Amino acid sequence: MRMLPTAPTSGAALKTSVAALALALALAGCSTGSTSAGTSAGTPSAAATAAATAEADDADTTAAVAADAALVTEDTHYDADDLSWDAAEEVAVTVADGASTADGDGVSTDGDTVTITAAGTYRLSGSLTDGQVVVAAGEEDVVRVVLDGVDLTSSTGSPFVVTSANEALVYLADGSANTLTDAGTYTDTGTDAPDAALYSMADLTIAGAGSLTVHGNAADGIVSKDGLVLVAGGVTVDAVDDGVAGKDYLALLGGTWDVTAGGDGMKATNEDEEGRGWFTVYGGQLVVSSGDDGVKAATTLTVNAGTVEVTDSVEGLEAQHITITGGTVGVTSSDDGVNASGGSSTTTGGAMGGMGGGSMEAGDYTVTVTGGTLTIDSEGDGLDSNGDASITGGTVVVNGPSGEGNGALDVNGDLTVDGGTVAAAGSAGMAVVPGAASVQSAVQITFGSAVPAGTALQIASSDGTVVGAFVASKAMASLVFSSAAVTEGETYTVFSGGTTIGSAGITEGTLDGAEELGTVVAGEYTQAAGPGRR
Repeated sequence: MRMLPTAPTSGAALKTSVAALALALALAGCSTGSTSAGTSAGTPSAAATAAATAEADDADTTAAVAADAALVTEDTHYDADDLSWDAAEEVAVTVADGASTADGDGVSTDGDTVTITAAGTYRLSGSLTDGQVVVAAGEEDVVRVVLDGVDLTSSTGSPFVVTSANEALVYLADGSANTLTDAGTYTDTGTDAPDAALYSMADLTIAGAGSLTVHGNAADGIVSKDGLVLVAGGVTVDAVDDGVAGKDYLALLGGTWDVTAGGDGMKATNEDEEGRGWFTVYGGQLVVSSGDDGVKAATTLTVNAGTVEVTDSVEGLEAQHITITGGTVGVTSSDDGVNASGGSSTTTGGAMGGMGGGSMEAGDYTVTVTGGTLTIDSEGDGLDSNGDASITGGTVVVNGPSGEGNGALDVNGDLTVDGGTVAAAGSAGMAVVPGAASVQSAVQITFGSAVPAGTALQIASSDGTVVGAFVASKAMASLVFSSAAVTEGETYTVFSGGTTIGSAGITEGTLDGAEELGTVVAGEYTQAAGPGRR
């Protein structure tokens, strides 16, 4: 390992100085891509080629997502026909303190409790300062409750409870604003008693173009003890414990969801039944701030499209199997950013393919990225799998930990990179590189001292073509970079400074005004010893 002294450097966009550089290169295997022709140090980054490839991948992903969305009805209770009904058959219900009324059958009022007992569509309006709406229908009944300007508060428990039905649909009327607020302490704390402001024992669907604000003052915000499908709406949830939870499955199809939770943000919980406990994001926009895990599934967590932004968490995404095929995912975590772990039996591993497992066991856990954009800012491990990890497309950016006990990448089994663009920055003590089975090559750069946030690093081929440009958003001691533009066995020169289009993450740049730091050879790695925390 060579220590290459560097001098302060300046650039038109970002100015940085790096004290010393020790370079070793990582990633065995042959590249399937090639660098574009370049003739000078000012040649634009070959990342543009990778970006074009990513756009093509996104187009393919969009088509796949459309197909997936069509299959939602096969995997869940949801049926798009549930969103259409004859308005003439609606039962109008007006809720008011001591004066709630209903103009049809299937619903009754008793003081400040409104109870729906039959299938049908019920349009609710008005407010209760201390009351409850209960759906207690037959096991074959589908109940549609249209919230059209409803404000429900309970001083003793949950203001909206589905105790029985085949399926309950909460529809937010177009242009309406609705609020559910539960008690700070529940009177009934039995085993099967509600513990959320919106609580359902039956399959639950939330849809409509209106808004809903849910205050979970005692524990959770929205809970289904069966399946939960989120179709549309502008929903804001703040909860003392978990924000939104579906037991058997959770499907996010659309809408805007802003969840603040003291516990987990949004999750699927069933870990006991085969084929259950999954969470799939088919679309929509989800923003989570949580005191524990941000987005979680007991078995499989999949992001096919849409936006998932975990702004604060202990662990950002967590499940036994995590797959990202499209969309945009951003994670900020105080521990692991993306963590494939859980209660699965393990098999003895020890395979050093990803140089993250060491002597740790590799179990039945996976992280798979085939498309989309994944950006991680973690204080623990960035992308962490207690089994294998595979990247075949998309863009993965990790701004990992500064502590030596964790790494930007941490894989117990095999880490394979066969496509996409990857930049993983973090501490040097736990640096992990792609395994020997990888098709696409990479470079590994290790610095003699921490490189400050805002530093632009550019990697250029022998003809001056910039094959990769990266701007650190945190201090880093190492960087692993892989793209189709990096060719196994080729020598690359590393520069600091110069001009970059973006101010963070993977970007494009030119070498005008950049300072040369040294050279690396693609596929030659200095691997760290031992795994990080899990």
